[in-house]
Amino acid sequence: MKFITIKRLWIILLPALFFAIGISACKKDNYKEIIGVCPKVISTNPANLATNVPLNQIIEVTFNENMNPASITQAAFTIKALTEITGAITYNSANATMRFAPTVPLAINTTYTGTVYTSIRDFMGQALQAKYIWTFSTGTISSPVIISTDPVNLATNIPLNKIIIANFNMPMDPLSITGLTYTVKQGVTPVAGTVTYAGTTATFTPSANLLPGILYTATVTNGAKSAGGIAMANNYVWTFTTSTVLAPIIISTDPLNLATNVPLNKIITANFNEAMNPLSITGLTYTVKQGATPVAGTVTYTGNTATFTPSANLLSGITYTATVTTGAMSASGIAMANNHVWTFTTVPPLGPIGVDLKTAARFGIISGTGVSNNAGFSVINNMDVGISPGARSSITGFPPATIVNGAIYASDDIAPPGVPAMLTQAKLDLTNAYLFAAGASSPAPATVSGDQGGLTLAPGIYKSNSTLLIQAGDLTLDGKGDPNAVWIFQIASGFTTVGGAGGNVILINGAQAKNIYWQVGSSATIGDFTTFNGNVLALTSITMNSGAVANGRMLAINGAVVMTNTNIINKP
Repeated sequence: MKFITIKRLWIILLPALFFAIGISACKKDNYKEIIGVCPKVISTNPANLATNVPLNQIIEVTFNENMNPASITQAAFTIKALTEITGAITYNSANATMRFAPTVPLAINTTYTGTVYTSIRDFMGQALQAKYIWTFSTGTISSPVIISTDPVNLATNIPLNKIIIANFNMPMDPLSITGLTYTVKQGVTPVAGTVTYAGTTATFTPSANLLPGILYTATVTNGAKSAGGIAMANNYVWTFTTSTVLAPIIISTDPLNLATNVPLNKIITANFNEAMNPLSITGLTYTVKQGATPVAGTVTYTGNTATFTPSANLLSGITYTATVTTGAMSASGIAMANNHVWTFTTVPPLGPIGVDLKTAARFGIISGTGVSNNAGFSVINNMDVGISPGARSSITGFPPATIVNGAIYASDDIAPPGVPAMLTQAKLDLTNAYLFAAGASSPAPATVSGDQGGLTLAPGIYKSNSTLLIQAGDLTLDGKGDPNAVWIFQIASGFTTVGGAGGNVILINGAQAKNIYWQVGSSATIGDFTTFNGNVLALTSITMNSGAVANGRMLAINGAVVMTNTNIINKP
């Protein structure tokens, strides 16, 4: 007899519980793990920033899952120019698409803003996690529009230390976003402040706290222009009313904003000017990201300090963005008036600057004269094979050799169009990468010679004035805990790994094959049954002996690349 475990019962009952109480817990990591993805908009018709949209256009919004039609109402979706337009909303559950048919045709030469609100839910009661906003134009150009503001129009109880923000639908000309085109007034009296612009966001920072209980009017005029020089069609005006309180603020962070050389094991802290509600300081209100990718970590709060402890070391040479949102509240329940955002950059990677392969990086094999698979079922995984200036007739042994998630390209291919030019560029990028690797000089190269078998090498540049060999044992490359650590081997003549009992290239402590470059002044041979790591950039030719496996690339500028018998090349 099988028994239902508590965990399995939790998985079964949790969706029904959320549905019954009508709330969304999609943001909860444990819920996401159990149930799946959150509902979101995956496409619109017209697409964002589309132009020349027909005046009789039916507007469509497609979701990533089937939504509850009862939640798709007039209040859940708007299309606006200066004013909201009316229309009929229908929903097709077969393709999870909402359709909006305007009552009257769209106006000519007009930019519209569409908004899908978070009141739309799926059948589990999960709501969209954020409003979805996009714009399109019925003219030949899409004029810039403001798609959101903070505070929103007619907002009340705005903290006295509020920074006023306007978000555009496209990049703007920063020189057109000034104190003349972006103003905040109390009646007819201008508020002193500083206007800045970054990304698609214009910010007005008052010089002093706003006055309590006052109606303010913010205006962005049609003097504001897009990066392409297109002016806003109309002034954008909104109002808000202040409260009588000051919101909590962050008075310091560690690292500081714009700090550099931050250690990889850094714990990130934010210090408030007053005691906060610990329940409001969570992984939802305090995040650290690499670009748009969240960093895994644990958020804690004690005293007046919020702490983000990464689950693993940060990556080297990366700029991170930390954010504490307005969801953070004081002990008395007052929310922060503005998100607090700061950036910092970690210490540079160990070793030299990496070699940029550019367009050559898509290839597992590049050859000048020929590519052959002499015997066996060789495999190239997740990369292409290219030959230039050699012809397709110089590529042999495919099959039985196969390419998984890749293709073969030759300089005499006539389809698809542009292949010869693409290969010419890849060869140029390979040549430039070879020359960069050969000339790398910082940190100062360490001179090596003969057999490197049995050694362990830290990140750096290693220079051989003749041939180089790996034979008497394995060569170990120690990343020292830095997954971005780089090795460049400058080999004046031939390079050989013997294989068998030794000759492998072993990676430890975070070292990655993609960051290892073997610049070979003549030809390279990867020995029988060698496990090899790194990118070989050879001036002449490359041979992989029987059973050799490479996590990397075999890139030969002038000669051939030969796979002898059942070789594997994996994308590093």
